[in-house]
Amino acid sequence: MVLRDDGGGGIEVRPRQFPTNRGGLCQKGWTAAELLDHPDRLTTPLVRDPSGELRPADWDVALDRIATGLRTVRRDHGRDAVAVFGGGGLTNEKAYALGKFARVALRTRHIDYNGRWCMSSAAAAGLRAFGVDRGLPFPLTDLGRTETLLLVGANPAETMPPLMRHLADQQARGGRLIVVDPRLTATARQADRHLQPLPGTDLAVANALLHIALTEGLIDREYVAARTEGFDAVRRTVAGYWPAEVERLSGVPVADLEETARALGTAGSAVILTARGAEQHAKGVDTVSAYVNLALALGLPGRPYSGYGCLTGQGNGQGGREHGQKADQLPGYRKIDDPAARAHVAAVWGVDPAELPGPGVPAYQLLDSLGTPGGPRALLVFGSNPVVSAPRAARIESRLRGLDLLVVADFLRSETAELADVVLPVAQWAEEDGTMTNLEGRVLRRRALREPPPGVRTDLAVLADLAARLDDPATPAADPEQSGNALGSEQSGNAADPEQSGNAADPGHARDGAGAGRVPDGDRPDRFPTDPRAVFAELRRASAGGVADYAGVTWDRIESSDGVFWPCPDPAGPDTPRLFADTFPTPSGRARFHPVQHRPAAEEVCADYPLHFTTGRVLAQYQSGTQTRRVAALRRAAPQGFVELHPDLAARLGVAEGDEVRVASRRGELRAPARLSPTIRPDTVFAPFHWPGAARANSVTNDAVDPVSGMPEFKICAVRVERA
Repeated sequence: MVLRDDGGGGIEVRPRQFPTNRGGLCQKGWTAAELLDHPDRLTTPLVRDPSGELRPADWDVALDRIATGLRTVRRDHGRDAVAVFGGGGLTNEKAYALGKFARVALRTRHIDYNGRWCMSSAAAAGLRAFGVDRGLPFPLTDLGRTETLLLVGANPAETMPPLMRHLADQQARGGRLIVVDPRLTATARQADRHLQPLPGTDLAVANALLHIALTEGLIDREYVAARTEGFDAVRRTVAGYWPAEVERLSGVPVADLEETARALGTAGSAVILTARGAEQHAKGVDTVSAYVNLALALGLPGRPYSGYGCLTGQGNGQGGREHGQKADQLPGYRKIDDPAARAHVAAVWGVDPAELPGPGVPAYQLLDSLGTPGGPRALLVFGSNPVVSAPRAARIESRLRGLDLLVVADFLRSETAELADVVLPVAQWAEEDGTMTNLEGRVLRRRALREPPPGVRTDLAVLADLAARLDDPATPAADPEQSGNALGSEQSGNAADPEQSGNAADPGHARDGAGAGRVPDGDRPDRFPTDPRAVFAELRRASAGGVADYAGVTWDRIESSDGVFWPCPDPAGPDTPRLFADTFPTPSGRARFHPVQHRPAAEEVCADYPLHFTTGRVLAQYQSGTQTRRVAALRRAAPQGFVELHPDLAARLGVAEGDEVRVASRRGELRAPARLSPTIRPDTVFAPFHWPGAARANSVTNDAVDPVSGMPEFKICAVRVERA
């Protein structure tokens, strides 16, 4: 989008012609500027007083409260008693700085982020098959040119409407769109074929499609022999997935399975895409691997307008996981337990590699361990609202309430901020420069339109101030583990690079008049820059040579084109819009098949809980709804949560349209009005997850996690439904 001052002090949103969205915005994009000056906007820190109320405070009081609390927790319980939880909407610069802050300033292994609940299963499957995780290994525009497109567990008509222009192009050229989803969604209604499986059976469907492709001779055997390894084990596995048996298991008719396999196997080009519906399961990695196996067997990855890809779920879902927010990763998609990776990043940060902590635990395990014996007792939250978004949310809310210290940096009072000991007001997207990386691996610029309001700072400034306080042995409650740790991160940079020189102070950092007692940038031993350009320059060095190599990406280069695709190791060399044309970044250069077996959901239906429950989004709301529920137009379009039931199920329960119903699982319940729709299976109920309180869908969801990715099983659990 393009933002402009409308001349009267307001902000005007205009579409920008760009390859990915072609000038299209959804309702959320058109109305985003309304939040910049919303009455609920936080403009001063809040500190909880002895009576339990959050009261306004100046910045020094708030930051000193945080620093003292962190020091006390670390002194009494050790460094790993402090944890950091980030978000997939943070810029690359902020995601990088947050990972560095956790490992250098706090020296804790406990950092993860809400993106763990987004693309982590697809990321893990992509890494083990291709040696790289990039949502789309080709430009988004390729979707409009492919002959057959299989879309599994995605509803972009409501979650990312501009994408639908590419699907319309594909169908206008005579292409076939096939959607796999338990609901007849707005996207499925536009498809040429809709497969409606029981939730949790996508893996069996994929193995059946590969079984049919083998039986009917649709496999690209030359590609398999030349470019892959491990196919024989997969061939033996899928031999047992007879279409008739998978129809009994999933509810998808044999004829639909056969026609889908033929549409993929006979097309001159084909793309297979997965999203949260297939991935948010305790077997999400294996489910994605089954579709990757199908793509490899058909010879799709690396061919023009063909391949496997994953649709992202957050604004910086791709970049947010590349540079250090994940528990086991360092910048550039380096593994934190790899000695060479540790040495490289430690050199950029100016620390001894031995000082870097080891791997932490994934998001849900981290949150569920808060306040428990041996678990973290302090948590810093940036850009997330786990009270609404976490599975088994009532349990996580209880964990947050039991902490010694909870700090939330946000620009609105989210449900998580309401529980915090300290809330810090930070800048919004139109008030700070930076970069984002979209699902194609295309690094984009985000430009500040205006200064943050007085009293508001950027996240980078917050991290810099906290790092200075924690490193200053003269401040109260000094941590003996930290004393004498002069870290000196990026000062030995390449002065010839204009993005490396200097550290221009963030304009919102000192303007609020709370500068007394802060250590100037030049005197900080660990040097956490507040200028996003300087942070990006450091990120480039830290990522150099990694899987997600940004060394050749500069802000100037991004702005002179329509973004830059990683890997891009050389500022004067090409970027990489398409991967896998000649080789895969695996040790052998070949893609790897992985045999996977269907297994039941972590929780199956029974007499007490006879229905399947699944969750998702609606067009007018986003994620936990902290922002979108405050926009009048979006609130009118989607004012409250609901429970979607098939009319036949509703009749059996004695429920009419609009009746309040109670959905109960073994973990909790939600209450919301019933919405009757023949587009959902009669054995399944659906609720969107954007609302807190009684309508909180994640009070019900299962906290079982994938053993590889740590992804919770958001998309299926057993429930009972009754009229409230």
